[in-house]
Amino acid sequence: MNYASIGSALLVHLQIVFAGVLAGCLVGIPTGSLLKGHKQAARVVFALVDVIQTVPTLAMFTFVMLVFGLNNSTVIFSIFLYSLFPIVRNTYTGISGVDPGIIRAGRGIGMTELQIYFTLELPLALPVILSGVRLALVSALGIATTGVLIGASGLGMPIWRGIQTRNMKMMLSGAIPVSLLAILFDVLLSALEKRLVRKNPASG
Repeated sequence: MNYASIGSALLVHLQIVFAGVLAGCLVGIPTGSLLKGHKQAARVVFALVDVIQTVPTLAMFTFVMLVFGLNNSTVIFSIFLYSLFPIVRNTYTGISGVDPGIIRAGRGIGMTELQIYFTLELPLALPVILSGVRLALVSALGIATTGVLIGASGLGMPIWRGIQTRNMKMMLSGAIPVSLLAILFDVLLSALEKRLVRKNPASG
């Protein structure tokens, strides 16, 4: 594969990863937030996402492709399901960990529950939530790579073709970018988490 093909595969890979994790954020963050103060419901939801997390990737692809078929949508939806585990748990942990005194102070100055959530709870919980998103992103990069086995595009394609043809250069042309992306996301999001904690120590 030439550089243009690798670049195209890289873009598709990122689209799959970001689409799946974004969907996980759109569902997981509100879910984790709503579970605050509802321990029974939290146990049920956590049990459900725990079960999803234990399903092997290829088995998950098999179940999901019965609905979406052999394409990128199956991988995106699978990434969405796997992303729920770290995002829901970390959101719940972050929101539940906000100092009750801060919330009481917000109510004391007449803030509504929505204002308290968006201006106090969510910003203070953001470093913990970002930690969950970071875990979801790094995991999603690997899941998207195995998507080639069910007809998905991305960086898994050169790896798989390289294995089939015993072409080490081709394998590395997919494996190296995936590895570098995982390291890059981990480093950048970890740095952002630390910066947010330094900016607002109450969120640590």
